[in-house]
Amino acid sequence: MTRMSHVSVSTRHGVAALVLHRPPQNRIGTTMVDELDRALDEIAAGDARAVVLSAEGPDFSFGGDIEPWPDWDRREMRRRFEHFLQTFNRFERLPVPTIAAVQGLCFGGGLELAVRADVIIAGRTARFGHPEQSIGIVTLLGGVYRIAERAGRSRAMRWALTSEQVDAAEMERFGVVDRVVDDADLLDEATGFAARVAAGPTLAHAAHKALLRTWAVGGVAAADEVILDVALPLFDSADTRTAIPTAVEALRAGRPRPPMPFQGR
Repeated sequence: MTRMSHVSVSTRHGVAALVLHRPPQNRIGTTMVDELDRALDEIAAGDARAVVLSAEGPDFSFGGDIEPWPDWDRREMRRRFEHFLQTFNRFERLPVPTIAAVQGLCFGGGLELAVRADVIIAGRTARFGHPEQSIGIVTLLGGVYRIAERAGRSRAMRWALTSEQVDAAEMERFGVVDRVVDDADLLDEATGFAARVAAGPTLAHAAHKALLRTWAVGGVAAADEVILDVALPLFDSADTRTAIPTAVEALRAGRPRPPMPFQGR
């Protein structure tokens, strides 16, 4: 395990555990983002095939650490927020499945980080929100339009306008959260799901992530333009060269297709 002052990362059985530990509020500031960046370096250089993002304490994150903001001039503010945005985007673009396990309050920058995960699993008592308008600003790290991508423009606008606390069940109903579980089961459920997808065809998972990013930027037509460039190299992978003949053999023999020991190469 690599444990820094605000972030830790460890990998076991192909699943990286990326943990925010600045309780009780897990506010996101320069130190946390710098450490998150270093943790992402470690994940990228290692053998993780899935990542679980979680946070210590009763709450996932209250959002950005606003205390130093009044002391930043506009040049410094832009530089720091660009670094925050780039680091959050690095997490979003990891070429492996990412799962956020969210408990308690998940506000502001915390929500903007969580919504970059491929899948959010929430504890039953989790609450989400955009408090930015209460101090006269917007979601600085791309939260409002990422929520819109999942829940639709009208709902994202409403939540941004009101800064209301949205419970986990409503977030699940609108597709922001994938699944709601009992608080006590949250980390086990997220880690178990991560372990299951980590044992799967992770090269195909990465391809799906790339296609969904292309669709998010340019729509269906843009994704159609790149799909074969993204998909056809999979046929050269060791996993696929084993899996397809095995599946064909099972089909011809009238047997169920056997589970495959995918290696991610």
